[in-house]
Parts: sequence; structure tokens; C-alpha cells
Amino acid sequence: MEKLTAKEEEVLSLFWKHGAMHVKDIVELYDDPKPHFNTLSTIVRALEDKGYVGHTQHGKTYRYHAIVAEEEMGKKSIGSIVGRYFKNSYLRVVSSFVEDGNLPIEDLRRLLDFIEQSHKTD
Repeated sequence: MEKLTAKEEEVLSLFWKHGAMHVKDIVELYDDPKPHFNTLSTIVRALEDKGYVGHTQHGKTYRYHAIVAEEEMGKKSIGSIVGRYFKNSYLRVVSSFVEDGNLPIEDLRRLLDFIEQSHKTD
């Protein structure tokens, strides 16, 4: 899947939060000054071209919906970050959180328990 711009990510997150919508519904979610209908329509069509959004036709209009789940997107994003900045090493990721003090020992213990439990079912 192609990378998204910040605005595309913003609009996709609205679909995750609010479900299927027409472009006019998306416009209404913004505070004033609201983005122009055509601008949002272009962003939504770009999301559709990139495979993140689909649509159903309702008369002369389209109702758009996310076809990529937020969790799936998160996993792909994490994988990309790990590959780009940590040489594909999840150990380096966890180590960096530990070194920075952002991952308490209690969380590490819970993570180890989770890993051990998940391997018992294999």
C-alpha cells in the first residue's frame, strides 16, 4: 500500500471514528473555517485509489468507508518504523524504550508473561 500524506491520514482516521460517510458529512466534522468540499473529495478519492477507502453508490452520490482497519494500519506503520529506524530489530525497539525509561520493568514482566502464554498454546 502506498504511503499516506498527513491529510489523508487525518481523513482516514475520521472514517475509523465515525464509520461510512458522504464527503459532505466529513466537511461537517471540521471546525470553521471548514475545508472545501472539493478538497476533501480529492483526498477521499486519493485514499480510494491507494486502497484504503471504498465506496457504495447511493443515487448520484457515493458513501465512503474505510477498508483498512486501524489496527492493521498500526501494525504496518510499526513494521515500517522498525525496518527504517531499528534495522528490522524489535529487540532494538524494546531496548530503546527501556534505555529511555519509557518501558517500566513491570510492563516488561507482563510482556514476557504474555509471550510465554502465547507460546504455550502452540
